[in-house]
Amino acid sequence: MYAERASRLSGAVVWSRTVGPGAPAADTVRPVLPDGCMDLLWNEGRLLVAGPDTRGHLPDGPPARWAGVRFAPGTAPALLGVPAAELRDLRVDLADLWPAAHVRRLRRRVDAAADPAAALEAEALARAADAGPPDPLLGILVAALGAGRPVAGTADELGLGARQLHRRSVAAFGYGPKTLARVLRLQRALALARAGVPLAETAARAGFADQAHLTRDVTELAGMPPGELLALPR
Repeated sequence: MYAERASRLSGAVVWSRTVGPGAPAADTVRPVLPDGCMDLLWNEGRLLVAGPDTRGHLPDGPPARWAGVRFAPGTAPALLGVPAAELRDLRVDLADLWPAAHVRRLRRRVDAAADPAAALEAEALARAADAGPPDPLLGILVAALGAGRPVAGTADELGLGARQLHRRSVAAFGYGPKTLARVLRLQRALALARAGVPLAETAARAGFADQAHLTRDVTELAGMPPGELLALPR
């Protein structure tokens, strides 16, 4: 069972997921799709960070209980203290990033909490208070690319050269603005398709050249074609 709610941390989502031994196979192998975000995770006594994905990630291991805080695109590096590019397509033990003593104390708090996700959220809020407000330029960039604006035009509007925009994007999102635009276009297309919009119309509205282009891009990013992906339980 999966549940989520808006976090008290601006733009973030707090979530939990429990997969029991009797769950359908599809529920245990559903891929985690690229979305521009990074997560602080708890998994039955383990604390992890999920870096930004460039392809669908299939969780491994037996069914388990998970909790997490999913940070808005571009906001996690300032809170975690590591550039996003260093964690691209990785799941990393939190102890590899933060002092071991602090991670041990945090793990004890989260393990003992009635709601592990809320305990993770409290840690994220404390770190956000120390880190200060996020870079507003990153939010503007995500909003523009998420709406389908072209990368070059967005860079001009932000007053950034191509190299400067690429450098800041890699540090904040884990990859350049063109990859970020593809990831956000994927999410835009899936939202339309899941709302019942036919794939041909979805392709046009989401900014693909045609339905074949949508199929190729979704297959590359998600690891399966749109029809198969949309058939999975959410």
